[in-house]
Amino acid sequence: MAHRAGRHFLQIPGPSPVPERVLRAMDMQVIDHRGPEFGELGARVLEKLKGVFKTECPVIVFPASGTGAWEAALVNVLSPGDKVLMYETGQFATLWDELANRIGIVPEFIGGDWRHGVDPEKIAARLREDTDHEIKAVCCVHNETSTGVTSRIANVRKAIDSTGHPALFMVDTISGLGSADYRHDEWGVDVTITGSQKGLMLPPGLSFNCVSKKALDAHENSGFQKSYWDWGPMLGNNASGFFPYTPATNLLYGLEEALKIILDEEGLENIFVRHQRHAKATRIAVEAWGLETLCQVEEEHSPVLTAVVVPDGHDADHVRKIIHDKFDMSLGTGLGKVKGKVFRIGHLGDINDLTLLGALSGVEMGLELAGVPITKGGVQAAMDYLAKTA
Repeated sequence: MAHRAGRHFLQIPGPSPVPERVLRAMDMQVIDHRGPEFGELGARVLEKLKGVFKTECPVIVFPASGTGAWEAALVNVLSPGDKVLMYETGQFATLWDELANRIGIVPEFIGGDWRHGVDPEKIAARLREDTDHEIKAVCCVHNETSTGVTSRIANVRKAIDSTGHPALFMVDTISGLGSADYRHDEWGVDVTITGSQKGLMLPPGLSFNCVSKKALDAHENSGFQKSYWDWGPMLGNNASGFFPYTPATNLLYGLEEALKIILDEEGLENIFVRHQRHAKATRIAVEAWGLETLCQVEEEHSPVLTAVVVPDGHDADHVRKIIHDKFDMSLGTGLGKVKGKVFRIGHLGDINDLTLLGALSGVEMGLELAGVPITKGGVQAAMDYLAKTA
């Protein structure tokens, strides 16, 4: 295989590029996960994680992908046969719905068009109908990775509260946490779900449940049989910085370094501004090309990724292949209902202005080579905006 000079541009919406210093932090000898040094590491990481979630609640860490965190969240607060209310914002909301079905939960899936976020009024209307309180939880995706749409979670919480319904509120922010503003406590979320490979700037392998007091009370009455996913042993061991089984030690080394960058050095609010700015620059480029984004609501554009719709008669995966082969850049494919219709530009994690401009240059050249009718100048328009706002 021929050598390709330069680095590969990983512009998918996760896994995101991992900072070199985080990689170096993981390049350490494994230590005794029952020894005092590990207990100190575990205690530091578990406490510091709360800052990213903006919470005083416990954060539980599983060695797993985000799918594991989905399952852990459901089985710890629900029982077989329980009804939950879910909302179709895209492919990942759909997959969570399918997982719930497989494990014996009964989800009611409110249909969506994959171009808008969760509609709080539809949630409220359904909960008002549920006078017997058969619905035990409302589950929604904060940042839908398949569409580039961010739901307004605070508004969903207000809608639930307006009904007086006691349902738990569960939110997947797997691609949002650490890149898009998220507030577990302030927004009244009972279980927040995320993974390591997006805004936390780590390789895949860690998943997280941030859990409220209400969720912990529900855990006491959960009817699911569980072992690996059980919050109880995790919280018991976490109290002294340990875990009930072998943890992903080297990923925890990396997590501590990533949290230092996020919380102590760049700062969460600065990170949110950086992501919003890069997202805006990307949308400026897309508009200048004469293309459209999948997201239809200005306030719901994701700061994490932009899903670009290709014109009828063109194949988004063909565009992606040309860009990969010619310019050594990976873009996100269209998933589920939008396969072949969109490609996704990731602009999350450890990137800067020049990274983004390089990525947009590859997209503009690739679109032209693929024969997609565009107006040249998208990169220049993004460059002008970034220079003006630097």
